[in-house]
Amino acid sequence: MSRNVKITNNSTVLKIRSIMHEIKKVVIGKDEVIAKTLLAIISKGHILIEDIPGVGKTTLALAFSKALSLNYHRMQFTPDVLPTDVTGFTIFNKNTGNFDYKPGVVMCNLFLADEVNRTSSKTQSALLEVMEESKVTVDGITRELPNPFIVIATQNPIGSIGTQMLPESQLDRFTVKLSMGYPDINSEINIIKSKQNNNPMSQINSIISIDDILYMQYLADCVYIDDKIYLYIARLVEATRNHPLIKLGVSPRGTIALTSMAKSSALMRGRDFVIPDDVTFIFKDVVEHRILLNSKARINDVTVQSMLSEIINNIPVPEISI
Repeated sequence: MSRNVKITNNSTVLKIRSIMHEIKKVVIGKDEVIAKTLLAIISKGHILIEDIPGVGKTTLALAFSKALSLNYHRMQFTPDVLPTDVTGFTIFNKNTGNFDYKPGVVMCNLFLADEVNRTSSKTQSALLEVMEESKVTVDGITRELPNPFIVIATQNPIGSIGTQMLPESQLDRFTVKLSMGYPDINSEINIIKSKQNNNPMSQINSIISIDDILYMQYLADCVYIDDKIYLYIARLVEATRNHPLIKLGVSPRGTIALTSMAKSSALMRGRDFVIPDDVTFIFKDVVEHRILLNSKARINDVTVQSMLSEIINNIPVPEISI
């Protein structure tokens, strides 16, 4: 893409900073997670958060829905949730003689799929298909989802009873996989204080409109990428496919996600072009859940994180004229 659109003012950057400021009111000490979640939204992507209960996953999703003025739905996934609960269904109306469509929970802008690994594989597939297509088809009639449509899915890595872990083909549909983690001691103190005598969520203001989000997504699409950056991204991805300790490398869908996230990172930092730092900033979050290590790596206690660090260190960084 040629550099035919320039980010010539700071209005978008200021709006992004204002959004992050609002989210930080309730999600304390997790600035990088907030930033990368927002990058995924600007990239038109979906987010998978894998972490233990009680660290703020639901709070993060609800806070974004309020700050971004998004219609928000949440579903707690359990083994008895059906695909029609997600997509909707039709029911006969005896008064009109027609079949009326009853919307599923995905008919919203921001959908929180809580503990997605605790529902059936059939229901998971229904959700993942909706994520890919941004539409639902019920009884032969296709209905478009609202735009934007973002899924934040969570899964609990502790405890496997009653879980159906997402297969690699479905994990690949998430733009990033993030982890909240425990707060540090100062952040924990601030969390405790914020809960005294008030609800921090009530302090979050609506910062932008849906049209603003769509415009940010447009601007991110227009961010320029030099051929040297394209080559850098391709070499990073190729290294995951050819590494002797990696069984499954990054797919072309992962390459596209990495490129889109790098463009959003440039936009967030007020640039209309991508530099290598934009790529490395989000590389692990985009790639980690798309990689499978082989048995030799597991025997030697090699982690995916360490493998990706090695790849970043071994691929030459291109020099870009700014």
